[in-house]
Parts: sequence; structure tokens; C-alpha cells
Amino acid sequence: MSPRRPKPTLPPDQLTLVWQSVSLLLDYPDEALLARVELLRSAAAGVPPAIGGSLHGFLDHLEHTPLPQLQADYVETFDTRRRCNLFLTYFAHGDTRKRGMALLRFKQTYLSAGFELADAELPDHLCVVLEFAATGDQALGRDLMLDHRAGLELLRISLRDLGSPWAGLLDAVTATLPPLRGDERDAVRRLAAEGPPEEEVGLAPFASPQFSPGAAASGSVLLPMPSFPGARA
Repeated sequence: MSPRRPKPTLPPDQLTLVWQSVSLLLDYPDEALLARVELLRSAAAGVPPAIGGSLHGFLDHLEHTPLPQLQADYVETFDTRRRCNLFLTYFAHGDTRKRGMALLRFKQTYLSAGFELADAELPDHLCVVLEFAATGDQALGRDLMLDHRAGLELLRISLRDLGSPWAGLLDAVTATLPPLRGDERDAVRRLAAEGPPEEEVGLAPFASPQFSPGAAASGSVLLPMPSFPGARA
């Protein structure tokens, strides 16, 4: 953790509950997620009321909305709107070569902590970052979020402006992070005005062999997609 960054205000166990809960709830809704509602309500009861209230609000929406509608809304929200993108490096780099290098840094961070990312996801997907922060290395995971704080904040604002039920989940995540600094607020304003870069030159650097799964240190473990304590029991 950077020495210039404030320490977390929540204890580690509560950070785990918040980050892992949101990692599940921000994923594509399906029957498995609906089956975990009561588990997630129990988790929400174990965090400060302001954060728990955001989680409970989304869980209410989850329970009272038909699954096909949830799925259609999810696709409309996250797959068709550039400012509601769940891939953190996209906000800063768009689909440019610089984004490929940023993705490498994410993957290198996971490997340095002994976690090997499954092939199904890019390493900057917010659900994956939150899962890593909750179950892998809290300090490194938190730093990844803070390194991309402007993108996180634009995502939160964009969801809030849409009146999206998912906005409360971003409120919960940002509540675990320090308040925005002046330079971060400036970065959010620039990003909101200009949007992510649009140049498309591919993500070739992400395939660099030195960061391939085979390059992981001996004893590394596969980082799963978002799970929850007791969910697989």
C-alpha cells in the first residue's frame, strides 16, 4: 500500500464482506445469484449501516424483479454504455495499446500474490478485482482500485445518473475507499468531459509470454470467479 494513501477505515473482515458481496452482485444475474440472497443479506448485516443499506437496497431489487428482466437490464446497462463499463482500464485507456500494458500490470499484481487468473475474464473486470481484494491480498487489491479511482467514480456517477439499481453497489465500494483528493476530482471531471479514448489498436501486449499462466511462480493458485464464504458448501 502506498504510504501516501490513508489506511482503510473498516477492519479487514468487513472489507472482505463488502468487496466479496459486491463482486457477486455486480456479476451477470442468474439462478445461482438468486440462491445466495439470504447469505448476502447476512453479510450486509455485518457491515456499517450506510454500506449495508446500499447492499440491502440492491438485494430487494434482486428479489422483486423477474430474472429475465434483470438479465436484460444488466446487458443494457453494462454492455452497451461506454461510461458504465466494468473493465477498469477501459476508462483510462479505451481499446488502445496502453490498455494492454495496463492489463499486464493487473495480471502481474495477481501473480505476485500467488494467484493465477482464470482465462474466462480479463484481469481488470471489477468483479475480479473485488474478488482478489477480498480473498487474495487486500492491500494490493485496494491499490488497484485506487489506481483507477477516476474510472470507478465515473462508473458510480454514470449509474447514479441513470437511476440504475446497480449504483448502490458502487456506492458501497467507494465507501470503503478514501474520499476523492483534488487531483482525483480533476481526473473525474476530465474523464466525464472527454470519455474513454476511442482509438482501437488492439490488446496485443496482454499476450506477452512472460505474463502467461505458465510464468506463475511455483505454488500459485487459480483465482476463481467471485465466490463467497460458505456459498459452495
